[in-house]
Amino acid sequence: MSGTFFGIGVGPGDPELLTLKAVRLIQQADVLAYLVGESGQSQAKQIAVLALEGRIAKHQDIVIPMPMSTRREAANQAYDEGAQAIREALSQGLNVAFLCEGDPLFFGSFTYLMERLAGECSIQVVPGISSIHAAAAELRHPLTMLKESFCVVSGRHTEEQLVEALRQHDSIVIMKAGRARPSILKALYLTERVDDAKYVEYVGRDNQLVENDVRQLKSEQGPYFSLFIVSRKERCTR
Repeated sequence: MSGTFFGIGVGPGDPELLTLKAVRLIQQADVLAYLVGESGQSQAKQIAVLALEGRIAKHQDIVIPMPMSTRREAANQAYDEGAQAIREALSQGLNVAFLCEGDPLFFGSFTYLMERLAGECSIQVVPGISSIHAAAAELRHPLTMLKESFCVVSGRHTEEQLVEALRQHDSIVIMKAGRARPSILKALYLTERVDDAKYVEYVGRDNQLVENDVRQLKSEQGPYFSLFIVSRKERCTR
């Protein structure tokens, strides 16, 4: 294959948080690729709206429908079909830029396409600002300092794993909190770290929500794009 496959991190939601390199490659790419949800909308494309204003499209986008399901079989089939469409474009000598929310290699959907195309083509990755760093900036809250230990876990971890992380580490970020919010809140109470926690959903977007007192959160499912940042209230700063 003579085309290059680019994984472009577009950041967490604010269109102004794309890097200059990301904007340039989006505008220069022969083909854009991105996931779409069941509504037919692409979060990543919406985030890249400012970069797309200067783009002249010469080829049809590769749209990869992603079912909202916990079944990996459905997701794997979507990635298989998406990788094949990208493969065909690359074989024609076209450069394909995949728009990925956040950072392509940090809980990024690009990873699954890269695995399928590795060894077949030239691959380049443009890092993006993660939701973790965007949330910390919005909260004006350091993620970790000096000798503090730092851990990133997912809401897909078990309650026992969440409790262990909260007890073992000074600073913890719990990603993909959505469906797991009740168990995350329970783990925070069990470890007596509920007062150490802050919550952000849809960071950088118009519907962003910040909650500095997570005791105010209802113990019910939240949106997929949400996270908790937990750090010691008493921190060593010298």
